[in-house]
Amino acid sequence: MSDLSRRRLLKWTGASASIAVAGAILPNFGISAALAADLGEGDIGVLNYAYALEQLEAAFYTAVIDNPYEGISADETEWLTDIRDHEVDHRDFLKEALGDDAIPELEVDFSAVDFTSRDSVLNTAKTFEDLGVAAYNGAGKLIENVDYLAEAGRIVSVEARHAAFIRDLLQPDSVAFAGPEVVDDNGLDAAKEPADVLAAADPFITSDVTANSLV
Repeated sequence: MSDLSRRRLLKWTGASASIAVAGAILPNFGISAALAADLGEGDIGVLNYAYALEQLEAAFYTAVIDNPYEGISADETEWLTDIRDHEVDHRDFLKEALGDDAIPELEVDFSAVDFTSRDSVLNTAKTFEDLGVAAYNGAGKLIENVDYLAEAGRIVSVEARHAAFIRDLLQPDSVAFAGPEVVDDNGLDAAKEPADVLAAADPFITSDVTANSLV
């Protein structure tokens, strides 16, 4: 990673930051490793994993805005557009930061999502946003550069804001935004191992992705 990309990574925080960082030995998303895109190793592998998840989220929210569900309000359109713009920024930033080390653009499959249905769209959004938070909580320790880790701590808090907001849209005036599905009895957010994260993401990704060297 170039010095310029590293400086940009350290500088890039705030309201538009929500990298879902995770890493471990991950299963193959497709057929043979020879035909797959490998995430790489070390911090490059972790950032490529984040890039893969951000590609998924950016593609999803772009489809949501391009195909608004029935009865969507002006406020909901504005709010979901803001989230889309965040995710597109994250995707593009990671691609530039990774440079030649970035994995190719992934193919996604949203055929299971009914984009005309508010419940279908928002429940899928909830899955993606919860995955972002839980993925970082479960495997962010694999980031080797402490500067990246410090920034990721600020980044994941914004991802959690997205997750809480989507949950509140689904169940307004409730405790769902921080309910027992995501916050345990000790007041700690949920954490998931990469295998669990990928099991949830796998139905939406058709490209073959491997992580042969990411530990």
